Amino acid sequence: MLEAESLAAGAKIHALMRELFPICRSISGDGVRRTFELVSRHVPLELTEVPTGTEVLDWAVPREWNIREAWIADPSGRRIVDFQDSNLHVLNYSAPIRARLPLDELREHLFVHQTHEDWIPYRTSYYTENWGFCLSRRQLDALPDGEYEVCIDSSLEDGSLTYAEAIVPGELEDEVLVTTYSCHPSLANDNVSGIAFLAILGEQLAQRRLRYTYRLLLSPGSIGPIMWLARNEDRVGLVHGGLVASCLGDPGPMTYKRSRRGDAEIDRAVALVLRDEEGARVRDFVPLGGDERQFCSPGFDLPVGALSRTPADEFPGYHSSGDDLELVRPEHLADSFRVYLEVIDVLERNGRWLNTNPKGEPQLGKRGLYRSVGGGSSEEAALLWVLNLSDGEHDLLAIAQRSGISFGEIAAAASKLREHGLLAATSAA
Repeated sequence: MLEAESLAAGAKIHALMRELFPICRSISGDGVRRTFELVSRHVPLELTEVPTGTEVLDWAVPREWNIREAWIADPSGRRIVDFQDSNLHVLNYSAPIRARLPLDELREHLFVHQTHEDWIPYRTSYYTENWGFCLSRRQLDALPDGEYEVCIDSSLEDGSLTYAEAIVPGELEDEVLVTTYSCHPSLANDNVSGIAFLAILGEQLAQRRLRYTYRLLLSPGSIGPIMWLARNEDRVGLVHGGLVASCLGDPGPMTYKRSRRGDAEIDRAVALVLRDEEGARVRDFVPLGGDERQFCSPGFDLPVGALSRTPADEFPGYHSSGDDLELVRPEHLADSFRVYLEVIDVLERNGRWLNTNPKGEPQLGKRGLYRSVGGGSSEEAALLWVLNLSDGEHDLLAIAQRSGISFGEIAAAASKLREHGLLAATSAA
C-alpha cells in the first residue's frame, strides 16, 4: 500500500515540478507568489507578507525584486543572451540597466560555470546592488570584440517578502515542521523538487488521522526561516521535530543531517528508517548548508534536521542549468516520499509504555498470543523485546534500534500487548 501510494505521489510531484520549473523565483517578488498559487491547488496555504525594511532579528527585509525581460545584443544587434530562454541568464536580483558598452567592460558583469563549459551558472546578488548576466563558457569564448547593448528591465522597490504555511491539524498541539526554500528559479532538484514535494505531502497528510499537527513552511532561503522564527518566537516550543526537505529527486541515496541536538526523536526516527536503506548516509550536524542552520541556531536549538537525497552542493549540475528536469525522476521522488512517510509513521506511533506484568514473562499462550505467532517467529521476538524494555524509560524507537527488528513490527507488537492489558500508558506515551 505504501509503495503504491508513493509511486502515485512521485508522478504527481514530477508533474507539478514541470509547472513550477519555468517560473523565475527569488527571495521576493511575483514569481514566489505565483509559485504559492500553484502549490495552493494541492494544499491550502496561509501567506504572510513582511514589508521592506522590517527588522527580523539581525536582518532587515530588502526591497522586492521583479523582472520582465533581460538580454544582451552583440555588435550586429543579434540577441545572444536572453532571459526568455532561461531565467538563469540573469544575475538574480539584478538592478535595472539599459546601456551600450564594449566587451571588456561587459565581461566584468558576466558569470560562467567554473568547471562545465556548457552549463549556465546560477548566481545571486540579494544584499549588494549589482547587475549581471550568466552564460556558458562556450558562449563567452565565442563573443567578438565590439560594442554590446544590454537591457535588464527589472525593479527593486519597497514591497514585501512572502512566506507560506499550511497547517494539517492533529490530535496534539505539538507540531512536526517540514520546511523548504522557495527562492530558487529553474533549478529542478535544488529546489523545485522540495516545493512540489511539500505540496503533495500536505495533500496526503490531510487525508490521514494524525497525532501530531504538521506545519509545512515554504519560505526564501535563510531570511525566510529567520522571519518565521522572529514572528513565532513565542510558539517555537511546540516544534516537536522538523525536517528541511530539499534535493529529493536525483538518483543518489538518502542522506540525513542530524539536528544540532543530535539525539532528538526526529534524529533517531530518521536514522532508524534509513538503517535498512541501501547506501543511506547519516551525518552529524555542522553549521553549514541549508535552512537547518537557522532552526538550529543556539538561541532556538530546535530539533530540525535535513533529509535529502544527494545534498545540494554534492550532485552534478548544482546551481546551474545542469540541474534540470532530466536529472529528477518520478521514481526517485517516489522513493523519497516513501521514506518521509515512514519517518512520519515512526513519529506518529512512537511512545513509552509500561509492562504491567514485569516479574517474569507473562504467559503469552493463554492470551492467544503464542499460538498466533508460533514459536521462534520474529513476531514473537518483537513481543518479548517490547515486554522486556517497556519499563517507562525506553520508547518503541529505542526498542527497535536495540533489537534490530523493524519499527513496524515493534509497534504492532506493542499494540497487540496493549489490547491484552500487558502494557499501560506512561505520561510520556
